[in-house]
Amino acid sequence: MLRRKARRAQEDDDPLDAAQERRVRAVLALGGVPQTDLPDGVQQVRLRLLERAASGKEAPRDVSAWAAVVASNLAMDWHRAKRRQERLGERLASLRQPEHLSGEDTRVLSLAVARGLDELPDAQRQVLVLRFYADLPVRSIADELGVPEGTVKSRLHTAVRALRARLHEDEVV
Repeated sequence: MLRRKARRAQEDDDPLDAAQERRVRAVLALGGVPQTDLPDGVQQVRLRLLERAASGKEAPRDVSAWAAVVASNLAMDWHRAKRRQERLGERLASLRQPEHLSGEDTRVLSLAVARGLDELPDAQRQVLVLRFYADLPVRSIADELGVPEGTVKSRLHTAVRALRARLHEDEVV
């Protein structure tokens, strides 16, 4: 009984709700963080949100967008420290739910996209993941990264074009 009350109190103080935590996990994973390090990444996002509140800074306008950008930055840090080469495809494929897989073609496409993401420059990969995997609008990405919307659009355009070219080179699409 006491444990349940303590757990409920802890959950009430959690700065991330379940949907935000799932989004943070997805952004970290798509950014190349291994499955075993995802809980640490989520905790880092929580810690940064709590530190922000403790320092007296105003709460982010959109906690979900802010958390996704922080997670993206953490993933970029991890990526710079450990070049993840071939394992990215395996991690990306493991994120997909078995009921969503439609066969060998989907696995091949997932691996090709993962390799293509791996070859993109960090800034392009970051906006691509935030836009298409975290489902953030361009304006939110620009606000959270502190860059103009045009820069985000330009990076997205260049990243999509490069990824599309890669998929055509590999004859995946």
